[in-house]
Amino acid sequence: MLSIFLFLLGGSVSDLHVANVEKISQVIGETDRQRGRPAENQTETRAGIRGTDLGASFEYKGRLVFLFGDTWPVGPNTQDRPVDGDAIAFCEDRNPEDGLPLEFIKAEDGKYEAVHIPGVSLGGFEVPTGGFSANGHMYAVYTTDHSRGPRGEIMGRSVLARSDDGKRWEQVFELSRNHFINVSPVVVNMSDVPGLPKTGGKAVLFFASGREYRRSSPRLACLPLFDVERPSAIRYWSGSGWSRSESDAQPLFVHEEIGEVSVAWSPQLHQWLMTYNSGHPRGIVLRTSPSPIGPWSDPLILFDPHKDGYGKFMHIGSGKDGMSDPGRERDWGGEYGPYMIPSYFRAIHRGVRIYFTMSTWNPYAVVLMKADVTRK
Repeated sequence: MLSIFLFLLGGSVSDLHVANVEKISQVIGETDRQRGRPAENQTETRAGIRGTDLGASFEYKGRLVFLFGDTWPVGPNTQDRPVDGDAIAFCEDRNPEDGLPLEFIKAEDGKYEAVHIPGVSLGGFEVPTGGFSANGHMYAVYTTDHSRGPRGEIMGRSVLARSDDGKRWEQVFELSRNHFINVSPVVVNMSDVPGLPKTGGKAVLFFASGREYRRSSPRLACLPLFDVERPSAIRYWSGSGWSRSESDAQPLFVHEEIGEVSVAWSPQLHQWLMTYNSGHPRGIVLRTSPSPIGPWSDPLILFDPHKDGYGKFMHIGSGKDGMSDPGRERDWGGEYGPYMIPSYFRAIHRGVRIYFTMSTWNPYAVVLMKADVTRK
């Protein structure tokens, strides 16, 4: 009954405050144009990557795994790599304040190796959205079957894939063709999270937006890890309980413009945090909740592009700020894909310092960000 009450209560005004939003480093690209120095990973010369986006991460065997989206290759032998393929990198650094050094999975020529999942198309808009570890394997959710509809991009379906090394992948099952396309997986002990369909063992929670890109509200599903490769074990939050049918899944709150989404538990705040890019209000927004099912707070602006980004490390479309990729001087920059890295979270006075990757459309890169989230 408590979980039903929380859902019916609806959104609430957060008692949190965001401050000290800062770019730590430019993770992708050859040159950090804002600072006039080499980007920390110099991905053109070291990995054959001119640009890429996303960067959802998870822990696997003591290392962080970063999943990057549509990747633009550069250098010799680019014909051996698909434009808009996907890349994977590992990180062993535990101090985010000094940046995010990456070790990309590479082919024999020393440049990045694009992800291949037999039977799954991985072209433009067909990208990894999140991953997790379970039972000695790494799992990742990939979108596929992209098309363009009358209202914009359609991300046709999502699949769950499995790997032991990040190089060789296989599809486990089709996850969704409707509500669970851009997925943020979070592994939990079910006994620690009241209101889940079971009370013992571990599960992965799937927070997700739908197939109409950036035009849906988030939903929630739960899959026990001992049944992680059995899709019939998934249960969907219906607004009043858990259902076997995805068609019963109801929004956690209504904000019909969510695409890339990231969710993490903050033990420092005893709150669930959700980040995503938004047009209304504009920027990267943060919502919080005491429970996965809600009530979720109203949005807080985590990153304001006009205050924190444009003319600094995001290009102003008609400006001469020196931030643009060559030949893209008329393309505005834009913020998206705010993927939190919960293992980097740090307790501060009255709150938590969060770290997240964020994509910028021009330059086409990924940056490492931090922000302080505190109680008022």
